[in-house]
Amino acid sequence: MKRIILVTGGQRSGKSSYAEKLALSLSPNPVYIATAHIWDDEFRERVKVHQAKRGPQWTNIEEEYNLSGINIEGRVAIIDCITLWLTNLIQPYLSNKDGILDMETVREGAKRQIDEFTSQDATFIFVTNEIGSGGTSSNPTQRKFTDLQGWMNQYIAAKADQVIFSVSGIPVKIKG
Repeated sequence: MKRIILVTGGQRSGKSSYAEKLALSLSPNPVYIATAHIWDDEFRERVKVHQAKRGPQWTNIEEEYNLSGINIEGRVAIIDCITLWLTNLIQPYLSNKDGILDMETVREGAKRQIDEFTSQDATFIFVTNEIGSGGTSSNPTQRKFTDLQGWMNQYIAAKADQVIFSVSGIPVKIKG
Protein backbone atom coordinates (compact mmCIF):
# COMPACT_ATOMS: atom_id res chain seq x y z
CA MET A 1 0.00 0.00 0.00
CA LYS A 2 2.88 2.41 0.59
CA ARG A 3 2.74 5.12 -2.03
CA ILE A 4 4.09 8.67 -2.23
CA ILE A 5 2.44 11.23 -4.49
CA LEU A 6 3.62 14.83 -4.86
CA VAL A 7 1.18 17.45 -6.15
CA THR A 8 2.91 20.71 -6.98
CA GLY A 9 2.01 23.99 -8.64
CA GLY A 10 1.66 27.70 -8.07
CA GLN A 11 -0.72 29.42 -5.68
CA ARG A 12 -4.38 28.86 -6.60
CA SER A 13 -3.38 26.36 -9.29
CA GLY A 14 -5.91 23.74 -8.14
CA LYS A 15 -3.37 21.44 -6.50
CA SER A 16 -5.21 21.05 -3.16
CA SER A 17 -8.55 20.39 -4.88
CA TYR A 18 -6.90 17.77 -7.06
CA ALA A 19 -5.22 16.17 -4.02
CA GLU A 20 -8.56 16.02 -2.18
CA LYS A 21 -10.32 14.35 -5.13
CA LEU A 22 -7.45 11.90 -5.47
CA ALA A 23 -7.53 11.03 -1.76
CA LEU A 24 -11.29 10.42 -1.87
CA SER A 25 -10.85 8.18 -4.92
CA LEU A 26 -8.38 6.08 -2.90
CA SER A 27 -10.23 6.00 0.43
CA PRO A 28 -13.73 6.75 1.75
CA ASN A 29 -12.16 8.18 4.96
CA PRO A 30 -8.88 9.94 4.17
CA VAL A 31 -6.76 11.98 6.56
CA TYR A 32 -6.09 15.68 6.03
CA ILE A 33 -2.91 16.90 7.72
CA ALA A 34 -2.90 20.69 7.75
CA THR A 35 0.50 22.24 8.41
CA ALA A 36 -0.54 25.89 8.46
CA HIS A 37 0.11 28.16 11.39
CA ILE A 38 -2.88 30.43 11.89
CA TRP A 39 -1.39 33.92 11.86
CA ASP A 40 -4.54 36.07 11.95
CA ASP A 41 -8.36 36.12 11.94
CA GLU A 42 -8.64 36.17 8.14
CA PHE A 43 -6.56 33.01 7.87
CA ARG A 44 -8.52 31.37 10.70
CA GLU A 45 -11.73 31.93 8.72
CA ARG A 46 -10.10 30.54 5.58
CA VAL A 47 -9.19 27.36 7.51
CA LYS A 48 -12.77 27.00 8.82
CA VAL A 49 -14.16 27.26 5.28
CA HIS A 50 -11.75 24.59 4.04
CA GLN A 51 -12.62 22.25 6.93
CA ALA A 52 -16.36 22.66 6.40
CA LYS A 53 -15.97 22.06 2.66
CA ARG A 54 -14.18 18.75 3.23
CA GLY A 55 -16.95 17.22 5.30
CA PRO A 56 -17.21 14.53 7.98
CA GLN A 57 -15.55 11.70 6.01
CA TRP A 58 -12.16 13.36 6.62
CA THR A 59 -10.00 12.96 9.70
CA ASN A 60 -8.45 16.40 10.22
CA ILE A 61 -5.08 16.72 11.95
CA GLU A 62 -3.45 20.08 12.58
CA GLU A 63 0.33 19.75 12.87
CA GLU A 64 2.68 22.64 12.26
CA TYR A 65 6.03 20.99 12.99
CA ASN A 66 6.23 17.28 13.74
CA LEU A 67 5.04 15.30 10.73
CA SER A 68 7.13 12.32 11.79
CA GLY A 69 5.08 12.03 14.99
CA ILE A 70 1.80 11.36 13.15
CA ASN A 71 0.68 7.74 12.79
CA ILE A 72 -1.28 7.18 9.58
CA GLU A 73 -0.43 3.50 9.14
CA GLY A 74 -2.77 1.92 6.59
CA ARG A 75 -4.43 5.24 5.69
CA VAL A 76 -4.50 7.67 2.78
CA ALA A 77 -3.38 11.15 3.82
CA ILE A 78 -2.95 14.58 2.29
CA ILE A 79 -0.20 16.72 3.76
CA ASP A 80 -1.09 20.31 2.86
CA CYS A 81 1.34 21.82 2.52
CA ILE A 82 5.11 21.41 2.52
CA THR A 83 5.65 25.15 1.93
CA LEU A 84 3.78 26.15 5.09
CA TRP A 85 5.46 23.36 7.06
CA LEU A 86 8.92 24.61 6.01
CA THR A 87 7.88 28.16 6.91
CA ASN A 88 7.04 26.91 10.41
CA LEU A 89 10.37 25.10 10.68
CA ILE A 90 12.40 28.24 9.90
CA GLN A 91 10.37 30.53 12.19
CA PRO A 92 12.52 29.89 15.30
CA TYR A 93 15.62 30.88 13.33
CA LEU A 94 13.98 34.08 12.11
CA SER A 95 12.98 35.02 15.67
CA ASN A 96 16.50 34.39 16.91
CA LYS A 97 18.13 37.70 17.80
CA ASP A 98 21.28 36.58 15.95
CA GLY A 99 19.21 36.32 12.76
CA ILE A 100 21.24 33.34 11.56
CA LEU A 101 19.27 31.10 9.25
CA ASP A 102 21.13 27.81 8.92
CA MET A 103 19.33 26.25 5.97
CA GLU A 104 21.49 23.12 6.02
CA THR A 105 20.28 22.30 9.56
CA VAL A 106 16.66 23.00 8.61
CA ARG A 107 16.95 20.97 5.39
CA GLU A 108 18.55 17.96 7.08
CA GLY A 109 15.96 18.01 9.87
CA ALA A 110 13.12 18.24 7.34
CA LYS A 111 14.56 15.36 5.31
CA ARG A 112 14.80 13.20 8.46
CA GLN A 113 11.16 13.95 9.28
CA ILE A 114 10.02 13.12 5.75
CA ASP A 115 11.98 9.86 5.86
CA GLU A 116 10.57 8.85 9.26
CA PHE A 117 7.03 9.86 8.31
CA THR A 118 7.05 8.02 4.98
CA SER A 119 8.48 4.85 6.52
CA GLN A 120 4.87 3.96 7.42
CA ASP A 121 2.77 1.69 5.21
CA ALA A 122 0.40 4.40 4.00
CA THR A 123 -0.43 6.54 0.98
CA PHE A 124 1.05 10.03 1.26
CA ILE A 125 -0.22 12.85 -0.94
CA PHE A 126 2.09 15.81 -0.41
CA VAL A 127 0.96 19.22 -1.64
CA THR A 128 3.63 21.84 -2.26
CA ASN A 129 4.22 25.13 -4.05
CA GLU A 130 6.55 25.84 -6.94
CA ILE A 131 7.85 29.15 -5.62
CA GLY A 132 11.07 29.21 -7.63
CA SER A 133 9.35 29.77 -10.96
CA GLY A 134 9.22 33.54 -10.57
CA GLY A 135 11.93 36.17 -10.37
CA THR A 136 14.78 36.20 -7.87
CA SER A 137 13.96 38.09 -4.69
CA SER A 138 16.10 40.97 -3.47
CA ASN A 139 15.57 39.66 0.09
CA PRO A 140 18.32 37.21 1.19
CA THR A 141 15.98 35.30 3.54
CA GLN A 142 13.44 34.83 0.76
CA ARG A 143 16.19 33.55 -1.56
CA LYS A 144 17.31 31.06 1.11
CA PHE A 145 13.72 29.92 1.62
CA THR A 146 13.20 29.49 -2.13
CA ASP A 147 16.31 27.31 -2.20
CA LEU A 148 15.04 25.27 0.78
CA GLN A 149 11.64 24.82 -0.84
CA GLY A 150 13.18 23.76 -4.14
CA TRP A 151 15.48 21.25 -2.42
CA MET A 152 12.60 19.72 -0.45
CA ASN A 153 10.39 19.51 -3.54
CA GLN A 154 13.21 17.69 -5.36
CA TYR A 155 13.79 15.40 -2.37
CA ILE A 156 10.13 14.38 -2.11
CA ALA A 157 9.77 14.11 -5.90
CA ALA A 158 12.73 11.73 -6.04
CA LYS A 159 11.04 9.49 -3.43
CA ALA A 160 7.61 9.81 -5.05
CA ASP A 161 5.92 7.15 -7.12
CA GLN A 162 3.95 9.86 -8.89
CA VAL A 163 4.35 13.63 -9.36
CA ILE A 164 1.53 15.85 -10.60
CA PHE A 165 1.97 19.47 -11.68
CA SER A 166 -1.23 21.50 -11.42
CA VAL A 167 -1.56 24.50 -13.69
CA SER A 168 -4.75 26.57 -14.09
CA GLY A 169 -6.74 23.76 -12.45
CA ILE A 170 -5.41 21.13 -14.86
CA PRO A 171 -3.38 18.28 -13.34
CA VAL A 172 -0.45 17.22 -15.54
CA LYS A 173 1.33 13.97 -14.69
CA ILE A 174 5.10 14.48 -14.81
CA LYS A 175 6.22 11.26 -13.09
CA GLY A 176 4.66 7.81 -12.70
